[in-house]
This record gives sequence, structure tokens and C-alpha cells, in this order.
Amino acid sequence: MASAAASAVSFARPVQAINVKSVSFSAPRKDNVAFRMQSAPLRSVYCLAKKETVDKVCEIVKSQLALQPGTEVCGSSKFTDLGADSLDTVEIVMGLEEAFGITVEESSAQAIATVEDAADLIDSLVVA
Repeated sequence: MASAAASAVSFARPVQAINVKSVSFSAPRKDNVAFRMQSAPLRSVYCLAKKETVDKVCEIVKSQLALQPGTEVCGSSKFTDLGADSLDTVEIVMGLEEAFGITVEESSAQAIATVEDAADLIDSLVVA
């Protein structure tokens, strides 16, 4: 049994929802509010870069930021979440340029926020 008051919903017992397509609540009386929630379509994010490139970028980022052993860095890791400031980001880009033998334009470097961003840019520059 669920009860709704204002914008809160409470359940009489714990509820676990897995793979729910829609949920609806209604009250037994006509003067109470009923509403229905539907799930939004899932978005998929794809990394265009090769796995080897992403892995190498992860290692360079760990090295440049001197992260503690065991700190997880993956494709979706944001440099700022890893503690990088603007100077750290410049040093990361310089390390990537040296490791991959590429030159990154300043405008492209400013668009890099995640490991995937860097790996995608590197792969596109290596192909060109």
C-alpha cells in the first residue's frame, strides 16, 4: 500500500524495483490524486577510441596526477574529479602529445574533459 502526500511517496513495506517499465499509483477515492510515471529511454554512450588508446591515456593520467595506487581511472573519468586543475590538464595534454607523437591544438585541448575525450581526439589525430 502506498500513500502520497504533497510530493512525497511512502510505502508500508520496503519495495525493490528492478527493470520496471512503468509505475502507477492511485487512491481508492475519486477526490485523491492519481499519477503515472514512465521510465525514460536509456541513453548509450559510446567511446570511439580503441581500448588500447583508452588504457594508455588512463596510465598517463595516473602518472601525471601522481594518483595513489589503486585509484580507478576509466574512460568516463573526468580530470576534475581526479583532482586536476587547469595546469594539470595542460601537463596531461603535453604528456599525451609526447607519448602518442601528436600535436593537439589549443582549441581541441580545451574541449578535453574526460579520458574518453582525450582518447577519441588522439585516435582521430593518429588517423589523420
